[in-house]
Amino acid sequence: MLSCRAVRAPPTRRPQPWPIRLAHWVNVPLLVIMAGSGLQILAAYPMLGPQGRPYGAYPFQGGIPPEWARLGDWLAGARQWHFAFGGFLALNGLAYLLYLAFSGEWRRRLFFPRRDTRNAASTLAFYLRLRKQPPTQELYNGLQRLAYTTALLLGILAVLSGLALYKPVQLGALTSVLGGYDVARALHLLTLALLGLFTVGHVVMVLLHPRSLREMVTGGRRPDVH
Repeated sequence: MLSCRAVRAPPTRRPQPWPIRLAHWVNVPLLVIMAGSGLQILAAYPMLGPQGRPYGAYPFQGGIPPEWARLGDWLAGARQWHFAFGGFLALNGLAYLLYLAFSGEWRRRLFFPRRDTRNAASTLAFYLRLRKQPPTQELYNGLQRLAYTTALLLGILAVLSGLALYKPVQLGALTSVLGGYDVARALHLLTLALLGLFTVGHVVMVLLHPRSLREMVTGGRRPDVH
């Protein structure tokens, strides 16, 4: 039975091993391309919900994304960008997941409620100035693990909903599980919005803690081995 108690990396492993860094930086241009081409696709029909019955809860019905944020110039061009680079993004994510699984990195990077909930709450209280001292942490605190795990789950949902939109008939079972084509389309856009919010928060935290950026570039200092 797997245990999440041992969260320390092997003594000779850097804080950010090279496969983690590679997957992280490859994601940057891929996500920009996917977001831009996705917004161009949305611009072709900027409504959510079945035709004639748009979702009342969506406040941006008919709103076209700004031109500077779109990629592909028109629907067909945007679809080519989106489907071509979506495959690379999915492969990069798969490689990242496989590395987490086989290296044991999942133990110190993923959120486990029993282990991390109290630490996440204490860290949030520290950020809100409700606590004077930050709680103890190793590579990540509980709040970071929660954020990164949520982003990972959103990425999986983005891929699944994207496949349902790409092949709604051939992957009819997946489309049905997601609630149908129109619901899958709404979920796909929602994951983009939430990943965008995550990115903004991530950049803010990096600016507050520049050491994490250095580690993601260099790998960080290798622990001393005695």
